[in-house]
Amino acid sequence: QVQLVESGGGLVQPGGSLRLSCAASGFTFSSSVMMWYRQAAGKEREWVAVIYSDGTYTNYADSVKGRFTISRDNAKNTVYLQMNSLKPEDTAVYFCKKPTSDYWGQGTQVTVSS
Repeated sequence: QVQLVESGGGLVQPGGSLRLSCAASGFTFSSSVMMWYRQAAGKEREWVAVIYSDGTYTNYADSVKGRFTISRDNAKNTVYLQMNSLKPEDTAVYFCKKPTSDYWGQGTQVTVSS
């Protein structure tokens, strides 16, 4: 069955950077589109970024465009989210997602605060 384990979150000052990782198992990762979502406290979960199976196409929510970069390593069954120029409004729990699955991992907390 699908399993996704997110890691790399933490506390960072505004303007700082973090790199999130998501280790995938239980499906053919190299054939799957992958996405990142986030959910801030008291708010609905929102889509952040998408990457095609071969990495040739990526897209981002307007709120993170130009600051975040999604990438993947199919040999390691891992998808990444490089987050630069972080803002307090980026504070949320971040999740990776296989679009055709209902499974959600535990997420990783990102807190941007001085």
